[in-house]
Amino acid sequence: MERIAVYAGSFDPITTGHMDLVRRAAGLFDQVVLAIGNNPSKSYMLSTETRLEVLKSCTGDLQNVSVDVFEGLLIDYCRRRGAQFILRGLRAVTDFEFEFQIGLANMDMAPEVETVFLLTEPRNIFISSSLVKEIAINGGSFEKYVPPAAFKALRAELTK
Repeated sequence: MERIAVYAGSFDPITTGHMDLVRRAAGLFDQVVLAIGNNPSKSYMLSTETRLEVLKSCTGDLQNVSVDVFEGLLIDYCRRRGAQFILRGLRAVTDFEFEFQIGLANMDMAPEVETVFLLTEPRNIFISSSLVKEIAINGGSFEKYVPPAAFKALRAELTK
């Protein structure tokens, strides 16, 4: 049986920290699905279509990584995809508390799907999509925190 992991997020934008986890996960699982979640109560800087194209561009060299979009519960999406694992990254203790709670809820709803945590590399601990957007919106230099395709997409969005 193939080991399929889903790494879900808004990826608005994808960061170097996200990409580090994706590359490491690609070595651990047979398939990794980057699943762009769309939460109707959130507003996004980049459109779903742009995020989809950016993620495809960023992962094009990884043969066992695919990109998709989903709505609703992640656990339902995992079942539809036949995924046995949910991949999550941990940067700090505050991440753990939040992720632990969600992981327990997912375990209760779908005990057949395991949540797997990967630690963020120390150089990426402070990087988040929110931080990147804050820097970008305020005219700061953010290029080193995102892959080139994400940098280009954010720059295009900011010049509209």
